[in-house]
Order: sequence, then structure tokens, then C-alpha cells
Amino acid sequence: MPPTLQVEVGQYSAAGRKTVNQDAMALRVAEGFEQAVKGTVLAVADGISSSPRSQVASEITVTTLLEDYYATPQAWTVKTSVRRVIESLNSWLFAQNRHARTSDLNQGLVCTLTALVLKGHHAHIFHVGDSRVSQVLGTSLEPLTDDHISYISEDRFLLARAVGAQAQIEIDYLCIDIRPGDVFLLTTDGVHEHITGVDVAEAMTLANLDLACRQLAEKALAAGSPDNVTAQVVRVVGLPDEMPKVADHVLPVPNDLVPGSSIDGLEILKELHHSSRSRILLARQADGVSVVIKMPGLETGQDPDYLQRFLFEEWVARKVNSNHLVKAAAERTRSASYVALEYVEGTTLRQWMLDHPQPELETVRKIIEQLVSGLRALHRLEVIHQDLRPENVMIDSHGAVRIIDLGSVAVPGLEEAMPGLLGTMPGTFQYTAPEYLSGEPITWRADQYSLGVIAYEMLTGELPYGSQVAKVRTRADQKRLRYRDADNSDNGIPEWLNFALATACHRDSYRRYDALSEFVADLRKPSSRFKPRSKRPLMESHPVKVWQAIAFLQFLIILWLLMADSMM
Repeated sequence: MPPTLQVEVGQYSAAGRKTVNQDAMALRVAEGFEQAVKGTVLAVADGISSSPRSQVASEITVTTLLEDYYATPQAWTVKTSVRRVIESLNSWLFAQNRHARTSDLNQGLVCTLTALVLKGHHAHIFHVGDSRVSQVLGTSLEPLTDDHISYISEDRFLLARAVGAQAQIEIDYLCIDIRPGDVFLLTTDGVHEHITGVDVAEAMTLANLDLACRQLAEKALAAGSPDNVTAQVVRVVGLPDEMPKVADHVLPVPNDLVPGSSIDGLEILKELHHSSRSRILLARQADGVSVVIKMPGLETGQDPDYLQRFLFEEWVARKVNSNHLVKAAAERTRSASYVALEYVEGTTLRQWMLDHPQPELETVRKIIEQLVSGLRALHRLEVIHQDLRPENVMIDSHGAVRIIDLGSVAVPGLEEAMPGLLGTMPGTFQYTAPEYLSGEPITWRADQYSLGVIAYEMLTGELPYGSQVAKVRTRADQKRLRYRDADNSDNGIPEWLNFALATACHRDSYRRYDALSEFVADLRKPSSRFKPRSKRPLMESHPVKVWQAIAFLQFLIILWLLMADSMM
């Protein structure tokens, strides 16, 4: 199987019976790693015939879509990347129409858009208007999009959605699995309203897919099409069977490095950590800057797939920019497989917690705020850290905080290309969100849970659920988790602060904060949602005692009934 998706493509567009071609099309077949993380893109747009400027909108839309999509972060999913590009395009076109004071959108920069992105084992479809994506199944042409039109009469209709028509745009999205041999056809209405599945099947017998698209356009014109004619086709030749690679080939693991030796211009100073899975060394560059070298251990160094995944830590470090995340060291030509990261001086948060068993609340706030800054840099790229814990956080002598381990991150944009590439569940149950164990969907809120647990432990010296989380296996187990209130007479933690901690590390991810900034704010002042226990419903503030009282009352009623029955 090929290392990346293999496709054949073709396209054709013409004015047809009109003097101006208001259709536009664009496609790009990326190569190598870019093909793996971004895929192949096809797009068609159809301008509104009543507008003399709509061909400009069509051309801008398809060309900008391709240019900007491939410029979006490689860590983003296809859905996020394309949606943001289309939304930005729509805002720009709408603003141009407003600036030109075009009250009649039929005279403005408005067009339809249909885009297809093939990546990994999936086809992603984005659609606005009445252009179309169809799948060719033998002699059948099966539409995968719905036409966004509103009928005025039997033969008259208006376009219900279009790019540039409104300030906000509604985009249809569909993701389907693909297989070798699948054929997808993108067309404007000048083509698909005048051809049949038999026409398409006949055209697909041609070896040249550009000629196949031209034949379909000509058949549409021969059948009476009065419009512009545009067609794009893509055939899936092969699916990737390997993970996308950050290196063309895996270099050997340097197992002979000891203090005093050197590699690629780096002088080894000392060993920082050694286990069967990994080895970490402190080294010095020629300019005197210290760096950390990480390499697989004896247990993992013989696995080529693991070595590829291992190298992604440095790849992620180069993609993310934050003063509170570890950075990659300067790039260099390498003779062996290792990850080179900046050396962060200081102590781990675990050691800091041991040294400061009763920290000031303001100090805890400042640490959490810096961790939030680092996490938000990851989350903006749709990257989930997954292994946030005190051992993976460093604090220097000035109180600056930095997350130093990116080895367990989940990158949805790469997962699309090859599921299971990254993001295996971390093994530190004390800080692992319960949804990892119950099989629930994983989102950035899993990192929020870990952050909440760390804040809770810094303030109380304990864990919010004790050892209960490690026992979770199902959704029912997750629901049985019982949070231990952080506020008591000994630690002086206010009730409103306990509410913030309880929300951040709630057992149900959907009941955590909608943004990390909300958690930061609630650590400084009571949330508007906070209700003191004295003002809460009794069932909410003391659920166990309520049920105990109900059970006791039921017992008394049953006892009274039995006594009454025996006296009769």
C-alpha cells in the first residue's frame, strides 16, 4: 500500500452558450507529508448569472480556499481548517458588497461553493448553494449534497444560500469513508442537470480524466444546457497503509552516548533519566546553550512505528509557540534518532508541591494561570496535551512555569490521516480524565480536568476523587464517582473556590467550564453560578442525607402499616 493517499484527477470548465464563464474551479494534489496531513482538495464555484461581478467572486473563492487551506496549521482537522477559511471568505465578500453599497445581492460578489477534501481514509465535503458533489456507482450518480434553493414556482427558484450573501454563513458538512476505486464528481448546475449516470460511466472509461470531464460538459451542452459547464472528477487509486512520517527514514538510536561523548555537534554533559522506554541526557551546543536530548530506550528503540511517533514530540514543539511550553532546540542535520528540546532549569511542580505543602492562594493562582496559557496555545491548534501532571511541569527560581513534556499529545489533524498515530491514553490515573477510561469522547476538556486536579492537590494535598478514577471502566462507573469537597475548617479554602475546583474537574466533561479563562476568573472571585450550600436545594447540598431520610421515613411507614395490620 502507498505511504499516502493516491488519486487521479481531472477537470474542465467552459462558458458554454454564455459569453462569460462565471464558474470557477481549482484542485491541488499535495505530495509527501503535506498529502498525509492536508490531503487532496477539489473545489467548484458558480456565480449568480444576474451579477456582472459574480465570476470574480467564484475565482476568488476557489483560489483562496486552496491557498489558505494549505496554510492553516497542520494540526487542525479538515473540518476546522476549511470552515474557518470559508467563513473568512464569506466575511470578506460580504464586506465588499456592503462597502460597494450593493443592496441587491444579485448584483454583488456572490457565488456557490462545493469543496471535496480527500485525506487518509475519508472524504470531507463542504457545500453552500446548488453546485454539487456526487459519487459514481456504476451507472448511477448519487448526490452527496443538497441543493440550497427555494422554489417560487414550478420553474422559478432562488438560491437560498451562497458565499457572500449574508454576514454569517451556514455550511453543510459531510464526512464519509473512502475505498480504492471510489469516484467522486463535482459539477455546477449547468452540467449535473443535463447528464445521467450512464453518461458519467461512459466518460470514466477514458484514461485521461480531463477528457472525461470535457466529454461530460459537451454532453450537457448537447442535451440543451444553457449555462456554464464545469466538472471535476477524482478517482481513489490507493489508501495509505502507513502513518505519515516526519522523517523519510528512521535513523538508528544512539545507545552509546555517555558524558564526555558528542553527537551532531552536541557535547553530552550528564544523564537526567533512564528507563526501559526512554533515556534523557543533558547536552551543550557549540554556542554554550544547554539542550535536552530524548531518545527511545532498549524496549522501544527497535520499533520503527514507535520511533516515528517519538519524533512527533519535537514536531509539535516546533508548531506551538508559548513561553509556557517547552520549545524545540535549533534544527540540525542528524545522524541518529533523538528529540532535541530546550533545557528548562528549575524544579518540577511535584517537588515544588512537596517543598510548599501549604502554598499561598495567590501563588497557586499564578501557577494555574501560566499553565492555562500553555494549554491554550495547544488548544488553539486543536492539540490535546493528555498527560498534564506535576512531573511534567517545571518552575524556575522566578516562578515561571513551563510544560516540558509533549510526548503524549493528541493531534486530531494527524489522527485523521492515520488513526492511532498519536495520543495513546496516558497511564497516570490520578490526573487522567475519567472519560478516557469509560470510552466517552475526548476533547480539550480532558486537559481541563487534569488542570483542576493539580489545582485541587496544590491547595489540599489530596486528590478530588482519591483512587476512584482508576477503577472506572464504564459510563456507569464514571457516574458513581464522588467528588470530595476541598473546603473545610482546616485549610481555609472558601466555599466559592471549592465550586471552581469542582467544576474544573467534574466527572462529566460537559459540565466543566466552556473556556479555561472562566476557570481562571473563578479562582479569583465567586462565579455568578455559585450558590452557597445554605441557599442550595437540600437535595443538591446534601443528597446522601436526603436519601437516608427518605429511606428512614419509608421504613417508619412500613413498620406502622405492619403494626396496624397485626392489630386488626
